[in-house]
Formats: sequence, structure tokens, C-alpha cells
Amino acid sequence: MKHYRKLFLKTGDLVVHIHYPQWGIGEVVESTESVLAGGGCYVKVIFEDGDLRIFNNDLESEWCCYYFGIRRCDENGKIYR
Repeated sequence: MKHYRKLFLKTGDLVVHIHYPQWGIGEVVESTESVLAGGGCYVKVIFEDGDLRIFNNDLESEWCCYYFGIRRCDENGKIYR
């Protein structure tokens, strides 16, 4: 039986972190999803500060990056509502 997840981000999305504006705008450069039930799904985001950060991408998980402050935005950093 396949486990379906609600994914928050996809490759190419632009994001900001509401608690760390100094990171700048980030772009999702990779998205991975485990095929095993209970496995994780993650995104890799490279931010303007040059750092690559990895976040949980499952909206059904309490560890999802959305709940920790990641928001989708436009190229100017304006958060989508």
C-alpha cells in the first residue's frame, strides 16, 4: 500500500524563512520522497547567504518546514498568502 503525503514544496519554488530573514530568498533545488511507508520526504534549499539547508516537506508531519517558518514567496521575497 502506497503512503500518500501532502507535499508543501516542489523543485524550483522560491522560499523565505520568517524567523531568519538574513538568509535571504532560497530556491528548492531538490526534492526527495521515500517509497517506504513512514519514510521521510525532504527538500534541499539553497539560500542567498550561500548555505544549503535541508527541510522536512510533509505537511502531515509536525516537523514540516512550514511549521518552522518556511514560506513560499515571489522573486522579491513577498510571501504568498
